[in-house]
Amino acid sequence: MKNIYIENLSENLHGQEIKISGWIEEIRKLGSIAFLILRDKTGRVQVTAIKKELGKDKFTELVNLTRESVVQIEGKIQKSTEAKMGFEVIPTNFTVLSRAQVPLPLGVVDKVNAELDTRLDNRFIDLRKDNVRAIFILRTLACAGIRQYFMENRFVEVNTPKIVFAGAEGGATLFEIDYFDKKAYLAQSPQLYKQMLMASGLDRVFEIAPAFRAEPSDTVRHLAEFISLDVEVAYIDSSADVMQVVENMIRRALEFVQEHGKKELETLGCSINVPSVPFRKITHRECLEILHELGWKGTMDIDTEGEKLLGEFVYKNYGEEFFFITDFPTELKRGTFYAMRKDENPELTGYFDLEYKGQELASGGQREHRYEKLVAQMQENNMNLEAFEPYLKAFRYGMPPHGGFGLGIDRFIQKMLDLGNIREAVLFPRDRVRLTP
Repeated sequence: MKNIYIENLSENLHGQEIKISGWIEEIRKLGSIAFLILRDKTGRVQVTAIKKELGKDKFTELVNLTRESVVQIEGKIQKSTEAKMGFEVIPTNFTVLSRAQVPLPLGVVDKVNAELDTRLDNRFIDLRKDNVRAIFILRTLACAGIRQYFMENRFVEVNTPKIVFAGAEGGATLFEIDYFDKKAYLAQSPQLYKQMLMASGLDRVFEIAPAFRAEPSDTVRHLAEFISLDVEVAYIDSSADVMQVVENMIRRALEFVQEHGKKELETLGCSINVPSVPFRKITHRECLEILHELGWKGTMDIDTEGEKLLGEFVYKNYGEEFFFITDFPTELKRGTFYAMRKDENPELTGYFDLEYKGQELASGGQREHRYEKLVAQMQENNMNLEAFEPYLKAFRYGMPPHGGFGLGIDRFIQKMLDLGNIREAVLFPRDRVRLTP
């Protein structure tokens, strides 16, 4: 007999023999009858064990099992007016697949909320909770919606190296490793590779993969290892073409989650607002003017507080959760050596940030594809051109105009579901202090 999921049981199967497996969530013994709640990833069902049906020894073994033990139960479906689902399972046999030790390091149905660190230390049990598991089902759906958009628009999914010769952004956030007696780094992003691919004829590429930054920050929005969505598109006219890809992709992802994740959204008590496109665009200069009117004390670089204020302003005045900050000053993007500067005003770049609920979600724009200008901008940053020769070589033999963006998947899920900490959106997060499990 084939094992089936609990969600496939119904009172229409009355009298039929079935086999189910899962965790014992609860056991109550009342004389010669015992009531069990069995749980798998799809739901719960009441199992009513009768001593004379199972036999004395098997009945005793069953009622003495510990919570969260894994069992396989064979039995029959029986209609019941007292059971919550309108039916129950009457077991004729069972097999203990794994007995849980006591006490449990983390409760599954306990009403007391455990600390996040305790949950992460025992993630395998934490994920047995409906509300925690729902996060990762919705994360899967969001990524599926993203991939669906790219497949429909003839993008190629790529995989680039995560052990690299140099960092795209450089600086102190690089993880240095020993690579067969050579100095190498964990990739901060696939920036250099996705640009090189624009010279290959693939034209449109995307990657969903780990990226690494030695972030000293211990905040609710930063991780040392994160999943990054990186996209690059050739033959663009301006950064507006890139922003169009961003907003259409976001819309498709949220539509997909809304359509296929109703059960999980209900479990979390969340609702998804699918945005209309195009997203609002506010220049960096205009953002500064808005912020100063709101009493913000910053200067040119918009910080976390500034992002939050802008998000509140846009939502209050326009009812929109997404908007772009555009036309970043060259001064702020000078370290981003591949950013194209505007020919009509070199003090500005064609770069943008996507803001979602008052937090940066993505960053991108048009890249500098002209070899001489790219080299000049690298020299401004005192970069070792020889170390970047494999990258620069791609620009000497026919590089089309191109642009792209990077988006943090973990942060996207955090903001989509209004999670208090980005670690809640990651199975096994890595930060400044956490290296296990």
